[in-house]
Amino acid sequence: MGGLNWIVVSVVVLYLLAMLGISLYSRTKISNNTDFMLAGRRLGPFLTAGALAATEIGGGSSLGVVERAYGDWGMGASWYVMTMALAFIFLTFVGGKFRQSMVKTVPEYFRRRYGKGSGAMAAVIMIIPLIGLTASQFIASATITSVMLNLDYRTAVVLVAIFVTAYSVIGGMWSITLTDIMQVFFIVIGMALAIPFALSTIGGWDNVVANVPAEKMRFFNSGIGPMTVVSLLVMYIATFTVGQENISRFYSARDDKTARIGSLMASGVNFLFAFIPTVLGLIMIALIAKGTIPADVLMQNGTRYALPVLAVNTMPALIVGVLFAAIISATMSSADSDMLGAGCIFSVDLYKVYMRPKASDKEIMNVTKITMIVTGAIAMIIALTNTRSLIQVLVISFTLRAAGTFFPYVMGHYWKKASPLGAFLSIILGSLMTLFIEIYNGYMGAGNKLALFGFQEPIIPGLIVSLVVFVGISLLFPNKKNSLELSDEA
Repeated sequence: MGGLNWIVVSVVVLYLLAMLGISLYSRTKISNNTDFMLAGRRLGPFLTAGALAATEIGGGSSLGVVERAYGDWGMGASWYVMTMALAFIFLTFVGGKFRQSMVKTVPEYFRRRYGKGSGAMAAVIMIIPLIGLTASQFIASATITSVMLNLDYRTAVVLVAIFVTAYSVIGGMWSITLTDIMQVFFIVIGMALAIPFALSTIGGWDNVVANVPAEKMRFFNSGIGPMTVVSLLVMYIATFTVGQENISRFYSARDDKTARIGSLMASGVNFLFAFIPTVLGLIMIALIAKGTIPADVLMQNGTRYALPVLAVNTMPALIVGVLFAAIISATMSSADSDMLGAGCIFSVDLYKVYMRPKASDKEIMNVTKITMIVTGAIAMIIALTNTRSLIQVLVISFTLRAAGTFFPYVMGHYWKKASPLGAFLSIILGSLMTLFIEIYNGYMGAGNKLALFGFQEPIIPGLIVSLVVFVGISLLFPNKKNSLELSDEA
């Protein structure tokens, strides 16, 4: 895939320069910490929807779905993104409540609703996965960039890390939101443009159907069944609901109605996008089956790069450039949100609460920026070493953060009797259950995984334990205030 022509490289470079220009413009809109962290709570429905969609449509939703469609999942790969869309529909019903709380971070809600103990615990278990998620997106971006533009992987990691950190720190939430809008456009339009060229190469959809095994054309097949879809849905609902990188969009919305509309619009974007990479993966199966693209060309870089291989072999240079920019933007749009989330949680929930209670607004904003830079640096080091064991631990922490916090966070907005002790124990025991199953399954191997009612996702038993403990303890030791009101910050 080396030796790409100057048109492809130029499109990608111009796209990256445009992102940097947006971040410099965004800097002019920042006058205080709320502007930096939450875009001044002034995002309208369109910006809220674009930011939500871009945050969750990353490398897994683009390259990963093409790979899964080409592999065992076939048409069922579309569920990977459709379940995200369904998760946003759930958030449409509760997102308005989140916006009404007027907090800056999820751990801040826990602290002011349930006390410092729950707030601190939530902060710790939520900041660690954000570092891991940033590292995983750096790895994806750098691997894609190195393969597409024929760069050394380590060089690509450094360039990606510096670029994403720079535009995120310069403009904060304003920069991330505005670049997210551009990224969503590139992701959806760029990948959609690839379909007619790929279909033209194979000779139309009829030839795709004729060359793809019939089972792979079904939404449920031997690669993916209903239980897998339900597991994905549960995981997305839980992790989207408590993830700072996602929920900060609701906090940034102009009002609760805007938050709900933005979430519904983001769901629509995900439903639309779900079939684009899936269809491209199916076309790739047909092209390989017909011998139009030799199988050994694909295997040179692995099936994860089915989409870049498809692009280079079927599309004109300008479209390849747009598509490559889209794929890179998919991973970058997730990394920037993860870094900002880590910065906000550290400055608001750890630094201000435990280190400098009287810190000024400007000081908190500067600490947020410094934390983002440190997060970017740590993530870059992880990406450079690409240590699988460390990355696996960080990926585990992604589900771990939601297992114990989901029910106390959501129900705390509706249930007056939800108690501090119930929340505290729910976080601990729900997280420990998920961690135990993750470790057990890792030790026992794929053939001996624990399954609850047919579900093998460790987060599901963790959520069940968390719910039982939270409700049970709250009934035994109810909230004495019998109120949904949050305590005032000192």
